[in-house]
Amino acid sequence: MDVVQWGASHAVCQVLGGSSLNQVLETFLRAAPGLTQQQRGALQDLSYGALRFYGQLARVLEQLLHKPVRDERLRCLLLVALYQLQYSKAAAHAVVDHAVRAARKHNAAAGGLVNAVLRNFLRNRDALLAAAAGTDEGRYSYPQWWIDAVNAQYGERAEAILLAGNRHPPMALRVNRRRSNPEEYLSLLARHDIQASLIPPDAILLAHPVPVDKLPGFFDGLVSVQDAGAQYAAHLLDVRDGMRVLDACAAPGGKSAHLLELAQIDLTALDKDAQRLQRVSENLRRLGLRARLQCGDAGQPEEWWDGRPFRRILADVPCSASGVVRRHPDIKWLRRASDAEGFARQQSQLLGALWRLLESDGTLLYATCSIFARENQHVIAEFLRQHGDARLQKTEGVAMPGLNEGQLLPDDRHDGFYYALLHKRGAGG
Repeated sequence: MDVVQWGASHAVCQVLGGSSLNQVLETFLRAAPGLTQQQRGALQDLSYGALRFYGQLARVLEQLLHKPVRDERLRCLLLVALYQLQYSKAAAHAVVDHAVRAARKHNAAAGGLVNAVLRNFLRNRDALLAAAAGTDEGRYSYPQWWIDAVNAQYGERAEAILLAGNRHPPMALRVNRRRSNPEEYLSLLARHDIQASLIPPDAILLAHPVPVDKLPGFFDGLVSVQDAGAQYAAHLLDVRDGMRVLDACAAPGGKSAHLLELAQIDLTALDKDAQRLQRVSENLRRLGLRARLQCGDAGQPEEWWDGRPFRRILADVPCSASGVVRRHPDIKWLRRASDAEGFARQQSQLLGALWRLLESDGTLLYATCSIFARENQHVIAEFLRQHGDARLQKTEGVAMPGLNEGQLLPDDRHDGFYYALLHKRGAGG
C-alpha cells in the first residue's frame, strides 16, 4: 500500500502544481510497469479521491499541523492518507503504518510526524471535520471563487450542484441503434445479472459501474459508454438521412458515432489534434460506422473546408468542463476565476467561424460541458446580437428531462451540459 500511497501523493502534488491528472497518471504508470492491475486501480482511486475532497482535507490538515509542512510531497502524502482514513474501507492501522513507511523512504525523520498527524486525526475526527465544514472550501471542496460563482448564478440550487460534483459519476450506456435498441439491451443486461434502467429518451443507466469487458457485446459494437446528458446532443440536432453534417470538435468521437447511429448521413468529423482524431477512428471502427475524418482547426475553416455548406453542425466547444468535474476533480484546482472569460472569447470565435459554413435554413448546436453562464447563455446572447440571421430554438421537451432553457445540471443520472440550438434563417426570413 505504501507504494500506492506514494504514487498517489506524487499525482496530487503534480496537479496542485498545475498538471492534468490524466497526463500525470499516464506518465507515472508508464514509468512503473511493475505495478499490478490492482495497484494501478488503487493509485487512481486515491488520486481522484484526494483531489475530489482536497478542500476539506486541506482544512483538516491545517488544524493538525503546528506549522506548515515545507516538503510538498510529504504534505500530499498526508492528504492521501487522510482521504483513505475518512473515505475508504481500508483498515485505519494499515493506512497509518503504510503512510509512515512511505514517509520514511522519502525522509527518515518524517515517519514520526506522519504517525502523529494521522493518529491525532483518528482521535479527534468529528471535531476536526466539523471545524473544516465551518469554511466554504472545507464544506464543499471547491476553491472559493467557484463556490461564489455557483451561488451567484444558481442561488438556492447551488448547494445541490456543488455536492453533485463531489459524488462518483454515474455510468450510462448508448445502444447502437444500427444493431439493437435499448429495450433489447436492457433484457440482455438482465440476463447477465447487471441492473440497469432507462433514462429518456434512450440512455441506459447502470445501477453500479462495471468494466467495459463485462458489458455484453461491447467489443462487437453493440453499445458504448456515454453520459446520458451527452446523449442529448445528437437527438437535439435531429439529423436525417442524406444530410451533410459537421462535428466540429469531434474527439474522442462519442457524439459523432451517435449521429451516425441515428441516420444515414454524410458526416465530417473534425479535430485539430491528429492523435485524438485517431481515437475517433477507433471508436467508429468498433461500432461499424464510417465518417470523413478531417484534421483541422474549427476556427480556421479556410485551411480545410471544401466550400460546400453543411445542413447540420455540432459545435461541442472547449470550455471549463465545470459540468463534468466529478469525472475530472483536478479541474477544480486547475481552473482560475478568469478562465471562463478566456473560454468565452474562444467559443465566440469558433461559433462565428462555423456559422459561415452552415447553409440557409440549417441548424447548429452549440454545446459545452459547463455550468457557468459566461460560457453558455452569455456567449449565445452576444452571438444573437451580432447575427441577425440566427434564431434560438427551444430545447425543452418531455423527451429530455432536466433540460431548462438549454442548461442541464449534474445529478445522479447525468453530468452538466449546456445546449443552444441555432437556426439559420433562409432568404425568405
